[in-house]
Amino acid sequence: MNVTKLFMRLMARAGIFGMYIDDPAGGGGAPPPPPPSPRPPEPQTFSAEYVRELREENKGWRLKASEQENAAKIHKEAADKAAKEAEEKVSAATKASNDRIIRAELKAAALKAGMVDLDGLKLADLSKVTLDDKGEVQGADALMDELKKSKPYLFGAASTSTGKQPPPADPQKKKSAKDMTPEEYAAAEAEFLKANT
Repeated sequence: MNVTKLFMRLMARAGIFGMYIDDPAGGGGAPPPPPPSPRPPEPQTFSAEYVRELREENKGWRLKASEQENAAKIHKEAADKAAKEAEEKVSAATKASNDRIIRAELKAAALKAGMVDLDGLKLADLSKVTLDDKGEVQGADALMDELKKSKPYLFGAASTSTGKQPPPADPQKKKSAKDMTPEEYAAAEAEFLKANT
């Protein structure tokens, strides 16, 4: 084996000058591979005009779907906003009604404790009074006790359930005309005539 062929084989194994192994002249000898044959055209099932119409129709449906998605998104945002506003209004109304209940209960507790003027409730820290789940006011009596200690001038005597003194059991008996003196009779007659004229 001559050195040139050995050299070429080593080079071919190394991947260099592989084409020179079979043809030491370097011409390549083998004909180039033929170009790939063009694919035969697929048979047309539908006409080009029909395909164009289908694509336009599809485009119209895609646009409608996109519009409806946008409209649904807008309506969902509006519904979420309305739900949030309604929740805020319900929360505000609940707080306002709870505050009214607490104020009414505090007024009753203040009267029971003997508060002279209910404007004194404006001086109280109402944050300590709460409304529980059953609708009962918690902390009203403790607040009144605290107010009695810190601002005793707001309170008088503790009130009772009746605000007025009952009438006397035995009203004054009127004297009959026989028992009156002439001066008393003249005064009673003048008073009677004055009331009935």
